Amino acid sequence: MSGISRRDAARLGLGIGLGAAATTLAGCGHGDGGGRPPAGPGQREEGAPKKITPRLIGDGSTSYTGKQPRQPAAPTPLETGERPPQFVVFSWDGAGEVGNGLFPRFLELARAHDAHMTFFLSGLYLLPEEKKRLYRPPNNPVGASDIGYLTNEHVKETLTYVHQAWLEGHEIGTHFNGHFCGGAGSVANWGAAHWRSEIEQAQAFVKTWRSNTGWHEHPSLPFDYDQELIGGRTPCLLGQDNLLPVARELGWRYDASSPGGEQRWPDKKHGVWDLPLQAVPFPGHRFEVLSMDYNILANQSRNSTRAPSHNYPGWRTQATEAYLAGFRRAYETNRAPFFIGNHFEEWNGGIYMDAVEETLKRVADKKDVRLVSFRQFVDWLDAQDPAILAKLRGLDVGERPPGGWHRFLRPDKPVKPVKPVKPDKPGKPDEPTGATGARAAT
Repeated sequence: MSGISRRDAARLGLGIGLGAAATTLAGCGHGDGGGRPPAGPGQREEGAPKKITPRLIGDGSTSYTGKQPRQPAAPTPLETGERPPQFVVFSWDGAGEVGNGLFPRFLELARAHDAHMTFFLSGLYLLPEEKKRLYRPPNNPVGASDIGYLTNEHVKETLTYVHQAWLEGHEIGTHFNGHFCGGAGSVANWGAAHWRSEIEQAQAFVKTWRSNTGWHEHPSLPFDYDQELIGGRTPCLLGQDNLLPVARELGWRYDASSPGGEQRWPDKKHGVWDLPLQAVPFPGHRFEVLSMDYNILANQSRNSTRAPSHNYPGWRTQATEAYLAGFRRAYETNRAPFFIGNHFEEWNGGIYMDAVEETLKRVADKKDVRLVSFRQFVDWLDAQDPAILAKLRGLDVGERPPGGWHRFLRPDKPVKPVKPVKPDKPGKPDEPTGATGARAAT
């Protein structure tokens, strides 16, 4: 049974994290379209804004083109007794196109189902390898990167699809740069100054790709990245505690780096919305698995991305059913937002890409479901009455609102105290350490 090759790690942004069942693994990676998020309670659809002449920023790598197209109208607070929408966020770590056609595949899928997503772009994916010494990673040698660098052709493709994604209403976040998960230089050991440097460099590689590549014929990215960037996901879900104070200073509104979160309504840490990957039921097992492609793989094929193909049909079904079980548990009970993390990968014959596509198709048309980006979700959170959010946070995993939504979300209903989170206990023979399979993911 083969493991992850160095080439795969370089192409996809693989990281190592905490344990799966008998495994210590984690994963990480990479025109104006028509898709819009569906309107929901208190939310109306808007048409695309009027076109304006782009205003180049800096060296012309980015540009101001006006309000982002294909966005919903400003969210409004839930009305008394109103059932919350079921938010589902599909996000992609790395967001680099490496010639496998997965970036455009999921842009097309999003258009077909009125879905919006978040793409966590790795800054190094816009930096040519011949210019790698421009990168000075904290606590690591100049030019070092645990995910390598893309070919020039793949950098161009990545630019093309990031450009398209933003015009179609998707969010461009960050997955930072070198993806260091182990050793003394791991992001787990970085302090505030290190994170500040890493973020500044990640932004700079997006904002100066034209100078770094010399590709003056390639179109500018159609957004101001200083305004677009409001959140990210750290490599291997490490280092959040020291990152958050910096994120708050920079005005970031959320962070998606927590591993193994429960399917509950989120709260803020250090003034920043904490939006974790979540533990979901894992069919055929007594433990739960993290809502990310690599973590499901880690519990199926124990670090092999090319396991025997006779396993693929069953594993594809199991992965799909894990995502759908997590969706149903939230949709039918507390309506907690559901977060799914992905990479543009072809592990085990591409079964995890098939699973996430099938999941999206099967949930997209259900009543009250909104397939949104993290930015759109925190826009909605920030528009709500804090007292209502506190009541929502009082609902446990899989708990229906007592008396139904009409009675639960009313002004005179007292807030239910949030139960304290119990620490993880050592796993049993058929369970991973912790409750989430391979807990650390990107």
